[in-house]
Amino acid sequence: MSPFELLEPRSLREAAALLDAGEPSVRPVAGGTAVMLMMKLGVLRPARLVSLRAIEKRYFDITIGADGELHIGAMATLTALERSAVIRKEAPVITRTLKTLSNVRVRNVATVGGHLAHADPHMDLPPVLIALGARVIVANPKGERAIPLEQLHKGYLETTLKRGELIAEVIVPKQGARRAAYLKCTTRSADDWPALGVAAVLEMNGDTVRDARIVVGAATDTPTRLAKAEAVLRGARADDASLARSGEAAAKEAGVIGDAHGSAAYKRELLRVYLARAVRAALAGR
Repeated sequence: MSPFELLEPRSLREAAALLDAGEPSVRPVAGGTAVMLMMKLGVLRPARLVSLRAIEKRYFDITIGADGELHIGAMATLTALERSAVIRKEAPVITRTLKTLSNVRVRNVATVGGHLAHADPHMDLPPVLIALGARVIVANPKGERAIPLEQLHKGYLETTLKRGELIAEVIVPKQGARRAAYLKCTTRSADDWPALGVAAVLEMNGDTVRDARIVVGAATDTPTRLAKAEAVLRGARADDASLARSGEAAAKEAGVIGDAHGSAAYKRELLRVYLARAVRAALAGR
């Protein structure tokens, strides 16, 4: 690795100011699982790293607000999220998703904010959080702004964050009575990068789908909501015929791309199959 300077500010706003100081090679580091690997490979050569480990403790917390929404600090580790009793009670689909998100060594160190900011389309949490309707609070030297999570990613390893902005918190509406599931297809172990991931969140009225949010990851360059597939399900019974139509709509509308985990044609067929499986899994659980 190239030599670098390590700074350790005591507040998130101070960290944001350091990132906004005009030096383009400055990078933030939280858990460091992605940054350190990229530095070792020589892909990233920052002159300065801004560590976030000493910022305010509230950004490490996972709580529930008075309105029932979940507040997840950006510095909370994936293990803390997985083990949180609050998350298990209010959004069990998140807890289930984390069981096969990478391995326990990574989850012990990686943070929620870093996971989202890395913007690798193969990440497991973004499709789930987008399907639940999450938004992120973004801090800068002058204040904060909120953006829907589905607007955070704009391309492979690219976000809409501006210079001097950091993810401070993720706010997630509680799952409530909604049925939710996330399924992924991997070509090796269950915790490997997926060839395809599908999140489904359903509001039911008896056996009829009142509303549906379907998000695909890994097969597209950003986590993507499938509006046409959602429209097919909305107002219909989730039977074999409607699921087949929804899967076909998803395969046609998604900008599927191939990579080392599978060709575009293979992933498009996976999407047809896994959308139906994800909806059935959501209906079978909570």
